[in-house]
Amino acid sequence: MDRPIQKKKWTTGRIALMIAVAVFAYLIIYLLFIRDTRSRIYVDPGELSIVTVSRDKFQEFIPVDGIVYPKNTVYIDAVQGGVVEEVFVEDGALLTKGDPILKLSNPNMELSFMETETRIVEAINNLQNSKIDLERNKIYRQQEIVNLQYQIDQATKNFQRMERLYTDSLISTKEFEDAKRDHEFSLKQLIISLKLQRLDSLATVDQERQIQQSIRRMYDNMGLLHKNLELLYIKAPVDGRLSSFNVEIGQTKSQGEHLGQVDLQDGFKLQANIDERYVSRVYVGQEAELDFSGKTYRLAVHKIYTGVSGGSFPVDLLFTGDAPDNIKRGQTIQLRLEFSRPSDAIVIKRGGFFQTTGGNWIYVVDPSGRFAIKRNIRLGNQNTYFYEVLEGLQEGEKVVVSSYEPFGDKEKLILK
Repeated sequence: MDRPIQKKKWTTGRIALMIAVAVFAYLIIYLLFIRDTRSRIYVDPGELSIVTVSRDKFQEFIPVDGIVYPKNTVYIDAVQGGVVEEVFVEDGALLTKGDPILKLSNPNMELSFMETETRIVEAINNLQNSKIDLERNKIYRQQEIVNLQYQIDQATKNFQRMERLYTDSLISTKEFEDAKRDHEFSLKQLIISLKLQRLDSLATVDQERQIQQSIRRMYDNMGLLHKNLELLYIKAPVDGRLSSFNVEIGQTKSQGEHLGQVDLQDGFKLQANIDERYVSRVYVGQEAELDFSGKTYRLAVHKIYTGVSGGSFPVDLLFTGDAPDNIKRGQTIQLRLEFSRPSDAIVIKRGGFFQTTGGNWIYVVDPSGRFAIKRNIRLGNQNTYFYEVLEGLQEGEKVVVSSYEPFGDKEKLILK
């Protein structure tokens, strides 16, 4: 008797078909949802600079070069022009105020001085003669008064005699009246002479005062002439060290020409040129520091010059404490101009990536170390060594800080 044969439900073909369908479905899902579609590039890790994000003390500053200058300097200029006749000291000499430095010769000036001095002496002599004439006139006026007083005394006595004789009828009326007239005339003359003497006296006092003032001015002018002549001797204006002095005998120096300077021995200052981008952030009293011979020294901005030239402006900085003992005038020293106080912050080392990204994103290395992914970040301030991280990175993460120019706009670096 025949019996029915049951077909197998899971045949080899069916199983293979289902496996193929499942693989195809997974492939479709992988391609649509699972596969990493980000653009990538293969990079040798040895060619990258990879650093670790850390938490450290961060301080914003900029490095600038400061040139050493004396703290205070007095310039030496030729007040009078002339030819260098003698040089008494050399550049670098220590001077005391009043020490002769050089002597100029100016024959034209000396001849003019002699002529002017002669005219002044003549003017003084004329004024002295005028003063003597005033004294002589005063004596003449006094002599005139004395003579008048003598004449009045005689006329008065004569009049008194005539009056007695006339009373006794011993003389005529005419003789009496003549005597009376002479007496009154002498009195009137005396009164007029006294008034003239008073006027002459007032005028003489005023003239003598003017003459005396003129004589004093003449002597002052002569003193100025001598002083100008002495200016041909160039002397140290203060105590200090002579510098920038390069003068040879026989050279002609014009009036007002710079001859050198005397550096006071009271310390040094540093002059630095700051980029004009920081003009609004630099202020008097702003602190800076420098490292020299293994020690750190503090400075502060003392003066800000307003002129901007060549994209920068100069500032003077003074040491706030001890200054290095062995720095020299004209020496260039790098210092750090501070814009903030040290504070705790997430930081990464500076690198070439900033030129490409502007600090807006960075490649972050996966913990596996096999690839790095682009990530948006936000950076804050910066200094010579670090960028301050405000958002996007955590302490301990590793990032690529070398230049990104070879990577184009790829979102993923395969480290292989």
